[in-house]
Amino acid sequence: MDFALTEEQTLIFDMAKGFGEEHIAPFAQDWEAAGTIPKTLWPQIAELGLGGIYVSEAYGGSGLSRLDATLVFEALAMSCPSVGSFLSIHNMCGGMIDKFGSEETKQKWLPDLCAMNKVFSYCLTEPGSGSDASALKTRAERSNEGYVLNGTKAFISGGSYSDAYVCMVRTGEDGPKGISTVVVEDGTDGLSFGALEKKMGWLAQPTSQVQFDDCKVPADNLIGEEGKGFSYAMNGLDGGRLNISASALGGAQKALDMTVQYMSERKAFGKSINQFQALQFRLAEYETKLQAARTFLRQAAWKLDNGDHDATKFCAMAKLMVTDVSFEVANGCLQLHGGYGYLADYGIEKIVRDLRVHQILEGTNEIMRLIISRQMIAA
Repeated sequence: MDFALTEEQTLIFDMAKGFGEEHIAPFAQDWEAAGTIPKTLWPQIAELGLGGIYVSEAYGGSGLSRLDATLVFEALAMSCPSVGSFLSIHNMCGGMIDKFGSEETKQKWLPDLCAMNKVFSYCLTEPGSGSDASALKTRAERSNEGYVLNGTKAFISGGSYSDAYVCMVRTGEDGPKGISTVVVEDGTDGLSFGALEKKMGWLAQPTSQVQFDDCKVPADNLIGEEGKGFSYAMNGLDGGRLNISASALGGAQKALDMTVQYMSERKAFGKSINQFQALQFRLAEYETKLQAARTFLRQAAWKLDNGDHDATKFCAMAKLMVTDVSFEVANGCLQLHGGYGYLADYGIEKIVRDLRVHQILEGTNEIMRLIISRQMIAA
């Protein structure tokens, strides 16, 4: 088994890391305070080919693998997990359209998506259906021109900020088989947004409810086939779970790197604190956990790329393991900073706040346990 990255993959990681260090990290705390990410950032990211990571080159994408994508999001998260994760959501939308859309659909949406002339958000969760996503109630009734939407989506990253929303809506019976996927553009009549949510972390990302009140959507905004939307959404979540895991890993690695440096400089009882064996053991434990998580994440991505029968289970296991470990390590790094870790100036507390939500979104880690155990029992 070859665990080494290819030369191209190493270059992808270094490119994303270098971009983040120059264009994201110096401004991350300012963007947090402002509660938004400047839209001028996205075309710069698109110039690197990161606006349509999974989209085929024919539509302006990069055609990269899921494993390649984990490298991108791990690297970007070392500068800011919030910004990197928002880009992951945009790319999840692109991957869904590229995989399930018709030729006309791809031509309509993907060039602007890949160039990031339009930023896309993903709308599945509702106020009354989070973990039980197939119980969603947002309704899309057929009309002469297309669909009329009524309902509300909740916790939407990019709500009121993005240019287009990939929405799972009910076009048929109750349950997963009655769900379809449509794109709703910003500015559409009947589309509105709730107040911006006040959150613990991911503060740079505007987050709000997305509301539909007799919102009229053209028929050709349908992605794929009616009644297949839930399967599209779940398929997209396999890759989304890998990316969210990679973002958590990048944030935790940054926290550990900062902690190693801090411990070499901070003195107590006449010597630097990296000379105390008990604290050295903590560093060794955190490094081992992150390396194990990284290896498992890349195995899960490899399985998804190769269409293995158990890829969904491995994506769930990776999401469960990597996000739990990453939060544990980041939180431990804050403790090793002592009182300074609690101050915003040192950057550790931001990472801890940002990584906490990674254990919740793209399916809570309790739901990951459910997916894993059900597949074990079925096998």
